[in-house]
Amino acid sequence: MENFIVSARKYRPATFDTVVGQKSITNTLKNAIKNKQLAQAFLFCGPRGVGKTTCARILAKTINCQNITENIEACNECVSCKSFNQSASFNIHELDAASNNSVDDIRNLVDQVRVPPQVGNYKVYIIDEVHMLSQSAFNAFLKTLEEPPAYAKFILATTEKHKIIPTILSRCQIFDFKRITVEDIAKHLHYVADSEHIKVNEDALHIIAQKADGALRDALSIFDQLVSFAGNELTYESVIQNLNVLDFDYYFKVIHHILKGDAAATLLILNEIIDNGFDGQHFIIGLGEHIRNLLVCKDPGTVSLLEVSEKLKKRYLDQAGLSDTGFLLRALSINNQYDVQYKESNNKRLHIELSLLQMCGLMGYPATQTKTAKRSQALPKPDENPMPSAQVKEPHEEMKKPAEIPAKPAAEKEKSEKNETPAKHSDAEEGDRLRPQENHLATDDDILPDHLSIKKSSKMLNGDREKKAEAEAARPKLKNEFTNGQLKEAWTAAISSTFNFSQNLSSSLSKKIPVLKDDFRLELTLDNKVLEREMREKMQELHMHLRAALKNDMVRMDTRVAAVEEQDKEAYFPDEIYKKMVEKNPEINKMRDQLDLEIDF
Repeated sequence: MENFIVSARKYRPATFDTVVGQKSITNTLKNAIKNKQLAQAFLFCGPRGVGKTTCARILAKTINCQNITENIEACNECVSCKSFNQSASFNIHELDAASNNSVDDIRNLVDQVRVPPQVGNYKVYIIDEVHMLSQSAFNAFLKTLEEPPAYAKFILATTEKHKIIPTILSRCQIFDFKRITVEDIAKHLHYVADSEHIKVNEDALHIIAQKADGALRDALSIFDQLVSFAGNELTYESVIQNLNVLDFDYYFKVIHHILKGDAAATLLILNEIIDNGFDGQHFIIGLGEHIRNLLVCKDPGTVSLLEVSEKLKKRYLDQAGLSDTGFLLRALSINNQYDVQYKESNNKRLHIELSLLQMCGLMGYPATQTKTAKRSQALPKPDENPMPSAQVKEPHEEMKKPAEIPAKPAAEKEKSEKNETPAKHSDAEEGDRLRPQENHLATDDDILPDHLSIKKSSKMLNGDREKKAEAEAARPKLKNEFTNGQLKEAWTAAISSTFNFSQNLSSSLSKKIPVLKDDFRLELTLDNKVLEREMREKMQELHMHLRAALKNDMVRMDTRVAAVEEQDKEAYFPDEIYKKMVEKNPEINKMRDQLDLEIDF
């Protein structure tokens, strides 16, 4: 039986030009050889599987080649190249510092350095995982590394540069190897597949490349594993099945139903994903990446950041065109919040369902769905429509005075009293509530009882925004005058209610009293952009509070960030508060040290 050679070894680059994803480094090394400006020591550092040891071997082989080509590559014909290819070269020595990290090992290496090469120009010492050397071994190596013989070259390789002492770093030329891009890995896998006569799918190769996380060696190992599983045809389905990767289609379907506000369909897809054995946090992370990809597609300048195949890129661009940027940002924020809190949750499934319901809530939970692909374009703009009833408080009783509501004409009132009875009125209301609205197709939720419909339950909880908007437009606009004292009182109450999730934020904002300008316009000066962002997110709710409390529907507030010289040096966060306390009383620091206290920042 013929011995099997893994792809990572079989297709290991043998020349500078075949190294994947490290063009700048290989060009620098070739120019150094061409100009005869080789350093005495090199340090190759970077993550695993990106070509550090491979480049070290190519460099060692090339500088000893007796007939270097015009392209600065080894000829593979001379005695030195043949001995290297047969792993029989006496001029190239490899040392694994992970297992040879003592002073004695380095002394043996130093003794070998004294012997000049018998064939070729240089003796090259490749020390892999050099950060594993002990402190004493590093010290024993210093002198030789600083002043080696002219024929000795040292190539050190490591994945953890920060563990190498500065005296070693200062004696080396340092080359930082980067993670290999998904596109480069996919191209190399395609080359390997063609060489092995394996039929592959482009999306499947991109999944492998993403799973490898920038390491080509890992990608080739995964490729070998999948070929053993699927045979000579590598399909997208076989890859996601073997690697336990969630299909992209699930994420496209989830966002599609969220954009329609279809909470029921969204939860059913989540149920299917969980039934297929996928971990909940795996789904949350994947959904976050999907929303991020949609955001990237919103700007032509950032589409290049999308690391997927061309076919999949088109699907992302199509769905991004149907999504509002504001919705994507809020959905990504919700997803990130629930990802952080996932491990602390006792009911993991409910935790994910809540995140999806909140995303559906961004689209308003419509009671019935029309067959349109541009549902997201109907998103209400800030300050044009009222918020859902879960966020909007009812107006004060003073705003509901009978005198302020237009009275019915006497004839119409008499007619309504004759023709309507309480029982008929109730039936009519019940029929209107259950009857599907015009201009759209009836759905299952229009037929099922309310207690079986998630969307109708959501509608009952959130209210009908369109009817509220009509009622609000018909109501007479109040323009009552108010004093600065009344404004301050209304502002403090509105801030306490709106920002009750953070006492620090509520306290800091309550100290910033708005200034009354013309036409009931308020101007608020804030110290930084963090406060301004928080204010903008809650601006509509603040408007509702202030207008109700001041009995004035014309109130509108603008914000601006103060210049540096205007900013109030107030402490907003725990670390700032602690610094303020220490400034007033330095003894607090001593007490903290004596009692070994920690501050929750």
